[in-house]
Parts: sequence; C-alpha cells; structure tokens
Amino acid sequence: MGRHAVLLTVLFALTVTLFSVSYIFLEFYKLNREQYINNTFLKYTVISRIYREHMQKRTSTTMLEANLALYSLYTIDDAMAAKKIAEEGKVLKSENFQAMKEEDPFQMRPRFNAQSTVEIRISMLQNQGFIYFLLQGPSSGVLLFDEKIKPYRAWNILYAYLVIVSSITISYILILMRLRPLRKLRKKIRDFGAGEMQTSFKMRGEDEIAVISNELENTRQKIRNLIESRTLFMRNIMHELKTPIAKGRISAEMLESEKQKERFTRIFLRMESLINEFALVEEVSTGFSHAKSEEYRLIDLIDGAIDMAMVEEESVSQNIDAKLKFMADYNLFSTAIKNMIDNAMKYSSDKHINISTHEGEIWFESRGERLKHPLTYYVQPFTKDETAIDSFGLGLYLVDAILHAHDMVLAYEYLDGVNRFIFEPKQL
Repeated sequence: MGRHAVLLTVLFALTVTLFSVSYIFLEFYKLNREQYINNTFLKYTVISRIYREHMQKRTSTTMLEANLALYSLYTIDDAMAAKKIAEEGKVLKSENFQAMKEEDPFQMRPRFNAQSTVEIRISMLQNQGFIYFLLQGPSSGVLLFDEKIKPYRAWNILYAYLVIVSSITISYILILMRLRPLRKLRKKIRDFGAGEMQTSFKMRGEDEIAVISNELENTRQKIRNLIESRTLFMRNIMHELKTPIAKGRISAEMLESEKQKERFTRIFLRMESLINEFALVEEVSTGFSHAKSEEYRLIDLIDGAIDMAMVEEESVSQNIDAKLKFMADYNLFSTAIKNMIDNAMKYSSDKHINISTHEGEIWFESRGERLKHPLTYYVQPFTKDETAIDSFGLGLYLVDAILHAHDMVLAYEYLDGVNRFIFEPKQL
C-alpha cells in the first residue's frame, strides 16, 4: 500500500469521480425520461375529449377517426395485432377517466344512458419503437397508434455523459503519465543506494519531477567525485605505506639483536595489520554490492576465518550443520568471523570460542568479563577497552559494517560468565 500510495490515491479519486458523475447522470436520465413520458401522456386529455364527444354526439366512425387523425392517432383495426401489442407492449403510464355509460362503449355508434357514467382506463404503451394509447372499458377496448410521437431516447444525455467521463478519464490518464517518471526515479534511487554509482538521474523537461531528478544527478556527480577522490587517496596512501613497511621488515631481519629484531618486526606487523583493516574499512564504507554474494557453506566460511586468524583449530569449537549455506561475500564474511575469533582470543579467560547456529542466527560464545560499555560503543571506529594494547579498535566496527552489507546486525548478550555475540538477520 505505502509503495503505491500516490497511484492508489489517484485511482481512488478517479473511481469516486466517475461513480459520482455516473450516479448524477443516472438520476438526471430518470428525471428527464419521467418528464418526457408525463408530457407525452398529456395527449390522453385530447383522446378522452374526442372520445366523449364521439359518444355524446353519436358521431360516425369516420368522424372519430378523422378527429383522431388530426393529432396523428390512428385506430388498430386488426384485433389480433391489437391484442398482441397490448400484451407485449411496455406500459409507460396509465390513468382513468369518466365516460358516458352505454350498452357497448367501444362501438362506434353506441346507445347510451345520460344518467350514468363508466370508468375508462387509458394507458400509454411502447412496443417496437412506437407509442400506442390503449383505452380499456369494462367489456372491451380500443388501441390507438401514435404516428408522430417516438419513444424516449437519451442520446443527448448519453453523449454529454460520454464527453464528461472521457474528459475526466483523459485528465487522470495525463496525471498518471506525469507521475510515471516518479516510478523510474524511485528505481534509480534504489539502484544508486544499492551501490550502482553509474546510475544517472538526468531527465528531460522543466517540470517539478525533472527539476528534482536533475538536482539529484548533480548531487550524484558530487558524491561520485568525493568517493573516487577518497578511494584514490586511500589506495595511494596504503600503497605508499606498504613499500616502506616491506623494506622495514627486511631490514629488521638483518638486526643482530633478537630483542630489537622482535620489537621492530612486531611494529611492522601491527602497521601492516592496520593498513589491511583500513583497506577493509574503505571497501565496506564505499558501498558493498550484493552482486558479489554467492552461496557458501557456513563451515567453509568458518574454516577460512580460522586460517586467517592463524589460531589452532582446537581453540574453536563448532556446532554447525554441514549443509547450512549462506549468501555472502567470502572474503568479507570470513573477515567478520575472523574478527570475532580474534576478539575471543584477546578477551576470553580460556582462549576458546564456541560457534553455533540457532534459528538462522550465528552465536559466538566465549568466557570472560562482561563488556564495560554498551555494544554501540564498540562498533564505532577506533574504540576499544583500555586493556587491549594490541588492538586498533576496528574489529567490531568492521564486523558491524560487514553484517549490515549482508542484511544482518550484531547483537550481544552476557549470561553466566559467557559473552555471546550474535549475527542475526535484520528485522523487516
């Protein structure tokens, strides 16, 4: 719902508008049709007047037909046809009126008694596109065909309705077309956030969306230039530093004093380790791409981390399903596990770590004292406990950064003298 809120809002507004317009036109159609039928049915007053005069004055059938013909009304003489029309026709409206009582009210020359009247019902019928008037008495009736009047047609209303609905629909389609670049822009922003630095936000036009897109493109260019400058700067520094470090290690091996040789070798190893950690920081912080991820068995990742940490296999206990696999970048994820092993070797009381899995989580457990600060303190760069003289304070920072690149987070628990660090999936 949230991802398509604008689109759904526009479609909802379109639906409500079309429904409202349709309802209004439907009511208007009903009212207009009723008025048309009522106005047309007023002709029955003419029919009733002619019929009364015919009965009272005993005019001839020819005279009756002539009077009716003046108003485009003609009698249906075929009894079968008249009966069929009366049965199949749709009654649009009907009313009663009084006529003089006679022996046969539907004979053209009736004999009547002026002292009494009879109820006559007149109905307006529609059948096969024609209008008829049916006069019904107690015993018989007559069907009149109206040649001039046509059934109600709502073409004008339908035309107006289609024009308005089409205009509204086209307007909303144009709105959706104007909003369409937002979907492309969202995709580009998502790709850029995933590390595709070559994504271009440039867009033609001068509307608001194009202006925002072009501003984003300018920002992207600046960010890209900053990242490239920083990357180039960092790599040049690391390259320039590794050369004197290598020379220093060679020179240290030439010292006669074993104590001095060990001291300088240790210094150069620490400097090389720091440069390697800086390289990892640079790789992770500049945007890790999940395109590098492949499926590996977790035990293989752990074995690679043990080799990197250069510790004895006896120092690491594993309770891992051999078939369990993870999508990961091998070097980065192995480095994260290696840092957890290094952390245990430095701070645990027995120099031992146990690695296990529990419902998609990876646990690293080792005996030792509780952390003196919250975990958020240790995942910041260059932070460490005062006793960690051989650490640069980048271990857990790198672990946390690598886990975020793999959609995981680092958690910490302390229970019964055991420090437990947990790699757990991010909560969606």
